[in-house]
This record gives sequence, C-alpha cells and structure tokens, in this order.
Amino acid sequence: MLAYFYVPYEYEFTPEKYGPPASGIKKVFVRLFLKSSIAGPKPYKKNSTTAPDLRVADERDFEKEKSQLIDYIRKTQALGADHFVAKETQSIGKLTADEWNTMYAKHLDHHLKQFGF
Repeated sequence: MLAYFYVPYEYEFTPEKYGPPASGIKKVFVRLFLKSSIAGPKPYKKNSTTAPDLRVADERDFEKEKSQLIDYIRKTQALGADHFVAKETQSIGKLTADEWNTMYAKHLDHHLKQFGF
C-alpha cells in the first residue's frame, strides 16, 4: 500500500516511468471533469475508482516503500511552494502550489483514513 501512496510523487519526480503526459481530449476531459475532485478541497469519496496507471499490484518491501514515501515527502518540502507554482501535472495541466499541496495531502489522508489512521 505504501508504494501506492507515493505514485503521485513519482509522477512529479520520475514522470518517464509513466510515459508521456496526457494530451488532447483526455487532458481536456480530466481537467474539466476531474480536476476539482483531484486537487480541490473536498475529500475523496470513499471507494473512489483508482486510475489504472496508479494501481500497484505486485509484492513490495514495506521498509523500502516507507523510506521512499518519506524521501518523496521530504523532497517536496525541500523544493518548497515556489517549485510548484503553475507546474504541469501528468494529467490535468498546470496547478497552483496550493492545488499541488491539496492533491498530495488528500491522497495520503484518504488512504490513511481507509486503514484507520
């Protein structure tokens, strides 16, 4: 599960792992219909569908995944808000620094609550 937690960070820090960013109609669709639920203030709905490219199904090492998640969070903090101003995402276009922060925080919060934390 921890490997899944850091997929949004991987999109930012190792985008080549996921191929080219969305373009054309897919990007327009995601931006128009999903941006507010992904990067807006409302919490994710319980049992929301996971995008296929975000799914992690193979076996992982807990300590390694925990370390990677912590490293990504620290890297994000070290870069600071200015790094994320009008920065392009893989799927929904440019976001403000606050939207980036909201997206990362919502994703972690959603799954921590899912597991009772």
